[in-house]
Amino acid sequence: MSSLHSDPILQFQLWFSEAKKIKSLQYPHAMTVSTVGVDGVPDSRILLLKEVDDRGFMFFTNKDSQKGLQLAKHPFAALLFFWEPLGYQVRIQGRVEEVSDAESDAYFATRPRLSQIGSWASEQSRLLPDRAIFEQKAESFEVQFSGQDIPRPSYWGGYRVIPQKMEFWIERPFRWHDRFEFTRTDNASWSVRRLYP
Repeated sequence: MSSLHSDPILQFQLWFSEAKKIKSLQYPHAMTVSTVGVDGVPDSRILLLKEVDDRGFMFFTNKDSQKGLQLAKHPFAALLFFWEPLGYQVRIQGRVEEVSDAESDAYFATRPRLSQIGSWASEQSRLLPDRAIFEQKAESFEVQFSGQDIPRPSYWGGYRVIPQKMEFWIERPFRWHDRFEFTRTDNASWSVRRLYP
């Protein structure tokens, strides 16, 4: 365990920095985000990590989407990163909170204009009888916001996963992998233990 940092978020950042240097990894910030459905059934999808700091792991989405409604009812999530060229996997579990409007506004302003338009035009996760309907809505918002900055829709914003448990997996030959599980003991410290492969 001496090769891992005692702070798992700092350890994640070290591995993440390594992953971002690998040219064959098109999306090193891609992560599986798992939530709990209103029916109690797990639900997963790939999202992009937008920021990580000592507060947690941030992503953005339509809050009226399936995942947004699930998080409103069950504010917990699991994240999974797998960087195959490095032989690294990180699993994260934690409580989820909405980020501030200021943080959501700041990130929304950096998005490509067509992505901003898409945020207005998409009723994410809802039935779409014909793609032309979505494209027509997008065109109407392009006209509406022509020549001006596009504001963030009130239903679009960010979430932060505040980790309570983080596991670092290191690939070894013959599936004799190394696994280290960090569990938060309070807001400032973590306990760590080695797990069987």
